[in-house]
Amino acid sequence: MHKIVSAAALITTLLLAAIPAANAAPPTRPSVVIVFKDGHRQSFALADIERLEFPAAVPAGLISTPGPSRAHLLGKWEVGQGNGDNFYITLLDDGTALRSIGHEHGTWVYANGEAQVTWEDGWQDCIRKVGSWYKKYAYHEGKTFTDQPDNVTNARNVSQNPSGVD
Repeated sequence: MHKIVSAAALITTLLLAAIPAANAAPPTRPSVVIVFKDGHRQSFALADIERLEFPAAVPAGLISTPGPSRAHLLGKWEVGQGNGDNFYITLLDDGTALRSIGHEHGTWVYANGEAQVTWEDGWQDCIRKVGSWYKKYAYHEGKTFTDQPDNVTNARNVSQNPSGVD
């Protein structure tokens, strides 16, 4: 009889121990949550996502991106040409850009936390924050800002941040 009571006690203990484990929340995985205009949310595990693509311009405020603000990118930037020489890119508040070499005029937009400049000759430059420093990425005519750059050089805003470090 003693063995039956001991066995019953053991089974009861195991069952009681299993109940909290069955009701425990599953372990959380890093995820991204999309909040729709109607307020409902949908979560996706980061492990299931290869990349996010936005086929058109994303409205301001929709995505929080790390990096400098648009206002922080305004001003005169000393950047490299990729051959050891430097030149200047000036980013104006109205979206126009000037450079001190070649075809001087272009337009720029603030996208993904960086300044993306398109010049009249088809070249494109991007001023991007990398760690505590800024870099200028140059793209030959016909390339996009997601292609492999033709050169990458240091960049520093000589009008707002002469040392180039935040």
